Amino acid sequence: MTTLGIIGAGNIGSQLARLGVRHGYDVVLSNSRGPETLGDLVAEIDSDPASNGPADSGLGTSGAKGSIRAATATEAAKAADIAVVTIPLKNYAAVPVEPLAGKIVIDTNNYYPQRDGQIAELDDESTTTAGLLQTHLGASHVVKAFNNIMASKLTTDATPTGTKDRYALPIAGDDAAAKATVTTLMDEFGFDVVDAGELSEGWRFQRDTPAYVTVNTVESLQKELAAAKRYRDM
Repeated sequence: MTTLGIIGAGNIGSQLARLGVRHGYDVVLSNSRGPETLGDLVAEIDSDPASNGPADSGLGTSGAKGSIRAATATEAAKAADIAVVTIPLKNYAAVPVEPLAGKIVIDTNNYYPQRDGQIAELDDESTTTAGLLQTHLGASHVVKAFNNIMASKLTTDATPTGTKDRYALPIAGDDAAAKATVTTLMDEFGFDVVDAGELSEGWRFQRDTPAYVTVNTVESLQKELAAAKRYRDM
């Protein structure tokens, strides 16, 4: 089984962990407070009835339930075939670097100055949230995804491939192979995908843009990404 190493067990991280188990992935879940604080969440996800659904239900790729365990962030990074970083942006520099070298890292982070403090490179728009993480991680292949959807909708609005008017989500990244892998994962999890371009284009679905936490099909999402404006132009 492919292992998802999730760094951050908040709203988005916990929902992606649920989807991972439902779709037959091994999930290693971590947070900043230590694995001993994740026991209740891990037990809840492990007992999720939806994890035992048939393969054609849209809840799994093979009908086989995945596994989940709690670990430290470094252990999650080491175990990951695909990693997810889903933490308050102000803590991005704490993400382990060496264990993620050469790996695909999905960045779900958003910039909220009232929570994260002012970050000069984001305020002057010389980079993006995913750009910060990519610079920090260096040899990893960062893909921006899952940051513009309400966390609850990850499990309530997921539908099988080919569903009419299926929910579509954007991605951005510099590595074509990494984006292809993440696209496959998102399709398995229940969403169509629109490629917004290179990692630097991730601003097109950041906070306060038309595509941020709005429900879209492929067609409407493409229009909203094209209509996005920089903060300085709003």
